Parts: sequence; structure tokens; C-alpha cells
Amino acid sequence: MQEIEPALADGTTVKPAFEGQGDQIMDDEQQIHALFDAGDRALMNADIETLAHIFADDYVQYDPAGRAFTKQEVLENLRSGTVRYPVIQSTGRRIRLFGDFAIVHGSESDEVESGESRFSVRYFYMDVACKRSGKWQIVGSQLVKPSD
Repeated sequence: MQEIEPALADGTTVKPAFEGQGDQIMDDEQQIHALFDAGDRALMNADIETLAHIFADDYVQYDPAGRAFTKQEVLENLRSGTVRYPVIQSTGRRIRLFGDFAIVHGSESDEVESGESRFSVRYFYMDVACKRSGKWQIVGSQLVKPSD
């Protein structure tokens, strides 16, 4: 199993520190930002292995129509090419920490490929991240398309 090395928005790779070691210590908010930046890159590259680490095994994503997709379904849609995200541009992100849980509110402008179509879409999202065994993962997502 490959360890994910989160990177900050400027591309700086940061290795998570373990208690009792002299490695650089990132606070939880920085770790979550790095997790989401790595997730965006993995989605754009259809990097299933990395996404399998970013999304918790019990991950559930709700699309703008309210349909629920499990982690396995999200990954299979990427693996099969049913959906692609060639461009993901974060346009805002706010993190609210509650101990080992965080709510992440954000917005993004994406290019999506589905079937023979490619289209632009804007999303607002609310994700829940959970710190388990010292590692942050995304456990749930709700996507919303703003009314224009």
C-alpha cells in the first residue's frame, strides 16, 4: 500500500509527522488542505490508488440530484472512464474543525467529461473528513450546483 505524501497548494510535499519524532508537524487544517489538493490532482489524473486512500472505506458521495454513490462506485466510474474531471479549479475552501472531525465547505469550477460530452460545471460542496489512526480521510460529500 502506497503512502500518500500530501502537498500544499504551492506543490511543496509534506510528510506527516509521527508523535515523538522530530519531523515537521503540520496542524490539522494544513493536513486537510493538503488532502483536498491531493484529491483534486488524483481526480484529474484518474489516480484510483491515491483516491482509494483519500476516501474512507465507508465514503458516500451525494450528487446534485441526491443520488448516493459508495467509494467503490465513485472509483469504478473513474476507472471505467464513465466520468472524467480533466480540470478542477478550487474557487474557495473553508475548514471547520471539531476534534477528529472536520466539515469542509468549498466551491469549484470543473470541466467534466461524460460519454461523448465535455462541459463546464460549478459546484458547491460540503465534505466531512475524519481523522482515524492519526490520518485524515474524506468520509462523505454533498455536491450542489448553484442556480444561475
